[in-house]
Amino acid sequence: MSTGSAGSGAVAAVDLGATSGRVLIGQFDAGNLTVEEVHRFPNAPVEGPDGLRWDARRLFREVVEGLRRASTVEPHLQSVGVDSWAVDYGLVAADGGLLGDPYHYRDSRTAGVADRVHAVVTPERLYARTGIQFLPFNTIYQLAAARDTPELKSALTLLLIPDLMGYWLSGVRVAEITNASTTGLLDIDRQAWAVDVLEELGLAASVLPPLGRAGDRVGRLLPRVAEMTAISAAELTLVGSHDTASAVVGVPAEDDEYAYISCGTWALVGLELARPITTEASRAANFTNEAGVDGRVRYLRNVTGLWLLNESMRAWQRGGARPQLAELLQAAAAVPSGGPIIDPNDPTFLAPGDMPARIADACRRDGQPVPDTAPAMVRCILESLATAFGSTVRDAMRLSGQPVRRVHMVGGGSSNGLLCQLTANACQLPLLAGPAEATAIGNLVVQARAHGLVEGDLAALRSVVRAHQPPTAYEPQGQEVAQA
Repeated sequence: MSTGSAGSGAVAAVDLGATSGRVLIGQFDAGNLTVEEVHRFPNAPVEGPDGLRWDARRLFREVVEGLRRASTVEPHLQSVGVDSWAVDYGLVAADGGLLGDPYHYRDSRTAGVADRVHAVVTPERLYARTGIQFLPFNTIYQLAAARDTPELKSALTLLLIPDLMGYWLSGVRVAEITNASTTGLLDIDRQAWAVDVLEELGLAASVLPPLGRAGDRVGRLLPRVAEMTAISAAELTLVGSHDTASAVVGVPAEDDEYAYISCGTWALVGLELARPITTEASRAANFTNEAGVDGRVRYLRNVTGLWLLNESMRAWQRGGARPQLAELLQAAAAVPSGGPIIDPNDPTFLAPGDMPARIADACRRDGQPVPDTAPAMVRCILESLATAFGSTVRDAMRLSGQPVRRVHMVGGGSSNGLLCQLTANACQLPLLAGPAEATAIGNLVVQARAHGLVEGDLAALRSVVRAHQPPTAYEPQGQEVAQA
């Protein structure tokens, strides 16, 4: 393993999340990394008469503005890489235009569609081919819902969100494989589109673009983009374009005996493996096998993450309260443990709305006491998340046979000290927290390797991450939790 550098230079990461986006610069010098955020912006869906959609053009304008700001800080950027959330897509016409804004995965159009798909391709067969856990909004179900729509009939190419942004930046239509693997349309063993599955569902496989891999250098930015951003020589470089794939690269692990929790709006909890696990026991446990960088497999289960807390905060704000998160967390840490525990993945929590009321209803339904204050509600949410994380880590160990000696939490949740401590307790394992910007950092180091700024395998990339930001340690404490 080598961690040497072949030179110095800078690259830019575009990291798009379901609630916000950001553009960051990574400066590399002799294997050392310095990160600077140059632009952060909100990202929210738009509710229209035809459903819940993403404002893709506004998102792209923010990306361009972020790159413009990046060029003022570092005029000689070598590369740009884009990552985002999974499953959602835009449809591009033959003339290159976008056929309507992409649907949001929380849109209701997929309700009941999975049953129609499974009547043609059984869940068992679908899992054996794709290795993907069942989620009602997986791309395969979104496409089935759109099968007879004018948009899909007119489409030349389907591009997942980071691939759509990359197309608008470079003019090249390609699907990076880590995100493609989340769709339910990729053969996980052959690492190729499962064309026969699409055809059985009456869907045209011709809309699927060629596949690429993290580290592929796609080409120069389009002249118009270069003019708007003042970036003249940068290339678009593929990264782990599913944000979790980049986040896992950004896990500062020293060996393979770890579990990861990439915790943001969603929490992705699992292991990194050499090969997929597509057994019936794995399917029944709803574990997914997603492609990782350098041919690894991200064996994980989706758990609803900070969505529960963030949506509760919004509900309290709509009600006229002005809660401060830091104060709520401090108060929640003083609430005794042993309170109500909910299932974060209960479908009633999926849509936006009055989350505290839904959580209260779930507690009543299960015969548990209802949290009667905001701190008690926050404690319920965080204990429930930690319990689900611990259960998922144990299931991953059982199904894979891989030992786990520590847990790494990255993403926004790693900055929540109470959640980290509760998770260490639930897992009964040491937990190492950070970096919060693991996704962007993973994006940056993959680009840097592609352009000769760092060298080596995943272990080498992770040593760069550790040197940049050592993690914070939490030891399991039984039932007693340290104050936040």
